Amino acid sequence: MSEIKFPIYLDHHATTPLDKRVLDEMIPYFTEKFGNASSLDHSFGYDASVAVEEAREKIANVIGARHDEIVFTSGATESDNIALLGTMQKYADRGNHLITCVTEHKAILDTAKHLESIGKKVTYLSVNEFGEIDLKELENSITDDTVMISIMMANNEIGTIADVKAIGEIAHKHDVIFHTDAAQAVGHIPVDVGTMNIDLMSFSAHKMYGPKGVGALYVRGVKPRVKPDGLFYGGGQERNIRSGTLNVPGIVGFGKAMEMSQKEMDAENKQFSEWSGMMLKEFKKIGGVLNGHPTKRLTHNLNVYFPGIEGKSIINSVSKEIAISAGSACTTQLVEPSHVLLALGLDEDTTHYAIRIGIGRFNTDDEVKITMKKICNAVKSLENIRI
Repeated sequence: MSEIKFPIYLDHHATTPLDKRVLDEMIPYFTEKFGNASSLDHSFGYDASVAVEEAREKIANVIGARHDEIVFTSGATESDNIALLGTMQKYADRGNHLITCVTEHKAILDTAKHLESIGKKVTYLSVNEFGEIDLKELENSITDDTVMISIMMANNEIGTIADVKAIGEIAHKHDVIFHTDAAQAVGHIPVDVGTMNIDLMSFSAHKMYGPKGVGALYVRGVKPRVKPDGLFYGGGQERNIRSGTLNVPGIVGFGKAMEMSQKEMDAENKQFSEWSGMMLKEFKKIGGVLNGHPTKRLTHNLNVYFPGIEGKSIINSVSKEIAISAGSACTTQLVEPSHVLLALGLDEDTTHYAIRIGIGRFNTDDEVKITMKKICNAVKSLENIRI
C-alpha cells in the first residue's frame, strides 16, 4: 500500500481541487498577460481577448455548441439566476409560468420562489423514489402561459441523471424554453446541447478541476434563438447578458479543465464506477441503503444511509482522516432535513442518516479502501447508540 496523505478528500460534488495542468495554463494571465479582454487598443488587452475566445471555443466544442452561444459568468448559481429571471422577464409577453422540480438545487428553487413573489406562477414537479420526474406529469403541467422548464441534469446530492433529451423534446413540442442546471454533469458525463434539446444550460469550472468563481451559461442561438435579459448593467460584455470585466485567468482555466475532462471522462467513469460499486457492496453488508437511482447516476456519487445512525455522527467519527459530507455544500450549515431526500419519500429522521461520498480524479484505490473500512468501523461503533 502506498503512503496515504490524510485527510482523504471525498467531497468532489462540493468542489474539486484545481488540477495543476489547469493552474499552469492560468498563471501567465495573472502575471504577464494581465490585460482587460475589453481593452483592444493595445497588445495586453488583445492577448487577453484572444485567450478568452480560445477558451470559449474549447468549451463550446465539448458540449456541441457554437462559440458565440457561451456566456461567461461567475458560476452556475449566477447562470441559473440569469436563465430563470432573465428569460421570464424577456418573454413575459408569452406568459408567466415556470415548471421546475422539487429536487432542484437551491439556486433554482430560491430563484423560483422570488419569481412567485413578483407574480409569476411556478409548478414544482414531484419525483419518484429514485429522484426522477414523471414525463407525463411534466407534459400535463404545461399550459398556454408556460414560458420555460428548468430541470437539473444530474442531482448534486444523490447523483440521479435526468432524461434531459426527452424533457427537451416535450418542451420544444409545446414551444417552451428548456433550461438545465448541469453543474454536476458537464465534465463528468457526455453532454451535447443539440441532441439533448437544451436551450439554456448552467455549469461551473470548479466542479471539474477548474478554478472557482467562473462558470458559463449556454444560450441557444438558433432554432429557437433564446436571449434572456441581463441582470447586470454596465459595459455590455457577453452580448449584454452579463456585463462586467471578464475573469481572464479563470476563463482560461475553465477552457483547459473542460478540454481535459472530455479526454479523461471515459477512463475516470470506469474507475469511479468500480470504486462506488465496491463501497456500496460493503456498506450494504452492514445495513447501508442507497439513495438515488441504482444505475442512472453519476459514477462518482455515492449517497447512502445507515438506519438509526446519524450521518453527522459518522462524518464526525472519520473527519480527521476522511472528508465527506451530509449533502449539498450550499445547505450543510442548516439543520433542516434534505429537501431532496424528503422528496424521495424518506421520513425526516431517515434524511438525517445520510452521508454523501464524492470520488475524484486524484483519489487512489488505497484511499477508497481505507475510506470504506473507516466508515464501516464508524457505523459498527455507533450501532450501540442508534437513534
